[in-house]
Amino acid sequence: MQSILSQSCGRAWFLALLFFFLGVAEPVVAQQKTVLANGTPAITTTDGVKLYTKVAGKGLPCLFVHGGPGAGSYAIEAMAGKSLEENFQMIYLDQRGSGRSTSAADKNYALDRIVQDLEEVRQQLKLEKWVLMSHSFGGIIATAYASKYPERVQGLVLVNSILNLPASMESTATNGYKLLPEASRPPLDPNAPLPQRFGMVMGLLGQQRLMDKFMFANDSTPVRVSRVMKGMTSNRDFTTTIFQGPAIQTYTQDMTPATATLKMPVLVISGRDDYMVGPDHYKSFHFPNQQNVVVPGKHYALLESPTEFKQAVAAFAKKLPRKA
Repeated sequence: MQSILSQSCGRAWFLALLFFFLGVAEPVVAQQKTVLANGTPAITTTDGVKLYTKVAGKGLPCLFVHGGPGAGSYAIEAMAGKSLEENFQMIYLDQRGSGRSTSAADKNYALDRIVQDLEEVRQQLKLEKWVLMSHSFGGIIATAYASKYPERVQGLVLVNSILNLPASMESTATNGYKLLPEASRPPLDPNAPLPQRFGMVMGLLGQQRLMDKFMFANDSTPVRVSRVMKGMTSNRDFTTTIFQGPAIQTYTQDMTPATATLKMPVLVISGRDDYMVGPDHYKSFHFPNQQNVVVPGKHYALLESPTEFKQAVAAFAKKLPRKA
């Protein structure tokens, strides 16, 4: 990892990953189990960031940890919320500098600060434990939180989730290149720095209008996402800031070794053809209590394989202890 970082500057990471993702806490005091009222609780972090949250549904509290970075939670809430809320009381959170949340005045979007935000949300909602459900880049955040606060995590649901960012970038660069028509693609130097190879491939996919084909199993899905997001005002500060400073290095660490120490129940849902994450990426996870479900489709299993997704989540939710 150090060699990758030493070969590339922050600008290279910024350009490459911008293409890719078009996705110290207060002392913990003893708390009683709380049943949340559905609504939009006001959450302000200890450094003054106002975080958008919405609580909806019934069941065990479950925090949705969106990807991006900086994508916000609205698209998933709008398109998959009804299904999710049948199994959990969902807490939709827009991370700082994302979606409907405000920006950090000091531009602090490092992983440890995002993890602290999650813990402050839990404390302000007065929850003893919760389930974390992540998508894509959110897998890094959810796993980092579970590693720091394992006693607060009742279970993990990792959907098309990345735990090793460079490995997923490698999968994208390699397989995205194969999707490009032979006649129109330049040679790809396998010895070039990862951000350079990655940025080139993603740029070409964008130019040739192949990005949707790479990410989505169905042509209708990106159309539906665009329709849902039309007119939405979305904060992009997390996205545009994270790759311009040293904070990006906090997300490029490999989180998979930490999985071996996390004993909570874990459901991993992967897309059979999700080459953005890597279809075998989940095989590097070693949670002691891990269940793997591979579903048809690519990077958005919760939108494009709704039946398989709902069945897997419902079965997992039923097995979780009812008491926090």
